[in-house]
Amino acid sequence: MCNYVIVSDSTCDLTDELTSKWDVKIQPMTFRINDNEYKNYFDERDISLKDFYDKMRAGNNASTSQLNTVEVEDFFRPYLKEGKDILCIAFSSGLSGSYNSIRIAKDLLLEEYPERKIIIVDSLCASAGEGLLVYEAAKNRNKGLSLEDNAKNLEEFKFKIQHWFTVYDIDTLRRGGRLSNSTAFVAKMLNIKPVLNVDNEGHLQAIYKKVGRKVAMRQLIDSTIAGYNKMEENITIISHADCKEDAELLKNMLEKAYVNEGIKSEIYITKIGPVIGSHAGPGTLALFTVGHKR
Repeated sequence: MCNYVIVSDSTCDLTDELTSKWDVKIQPMTFRINDNEYKNYFDERDISLKDFYDKMRAGNNASTSQLNTVEVEDFFRPYLKEGKDILCIAFSSGLSGSYNSIRIAKDLLLEEYPERKIIIVDSLCASAGEGLLVYEAAKNRNKGLSLEDNAKNLEEFKFKIQHWFTVYDIDTLRRGGRLSNSTAFVAKMLNIKPVLNVDNEGHLQAIYKKVGRKVAMRQLIDSTIAGYNKMEENITIISHADCKEDAELLKNMLEKAYVNEGIKSEIYITKIGPVIGSHAGPGTLALFTVGHKR
């Protein structure tokens, strides 16, 4: 048996069912909306995602907080106390300071538990892209890979995870500083839907500008197929920010495209949580797969 636990945070946008099935531990992150603070639990115990996105649609500003050192220490300590080592898959350092907080917490905890090991992997991923890295880590552990070998594999594997997503309300990107006011105004007037991905430094970048939602969805699929690695047996994850019908439609479109390309991959649908959703906005639709490269 591999005597280590796999830990990640709620920005991986998975589900309680999947994390339980894969036996991974998820630390909830904090977000605020309408001057109220909540934790991002997958079971939505603090606030339902429907309520959260409805508040955003009503014009309420949402914000997020990175993990702090004390939170990380408190979450890790029980596992170390049990005599277990930790493999932590962290939210992209290109999008959050949480990774640095985890590094500081690691040093403090290893002073307290010098016989234990903690390895942190900066996922350089977002949302269910991070979730795919969590899935890979669980697969590796089930194959019997040691803590060190698993982490080494993940450091290479993370650059194969493809992130393709499109937002519904371009004003969310404007408010987050991703687009200038003038660019957002023109895009909104012309019904332009940007298609974005996450680069090798873990930053968001706009790749395509498509007119209309359906055209943007088709681009998600075309980009996924173009980079798909048929040599890897892996799952596909579609994530959505309170737009389930679009996610189901995208899944149907993708299943047909997979059949045409001879691709066999189980497709899961998950929800984009409030931490990612605060910056992407309601209606965001994302597609995550394993490719030859990002």
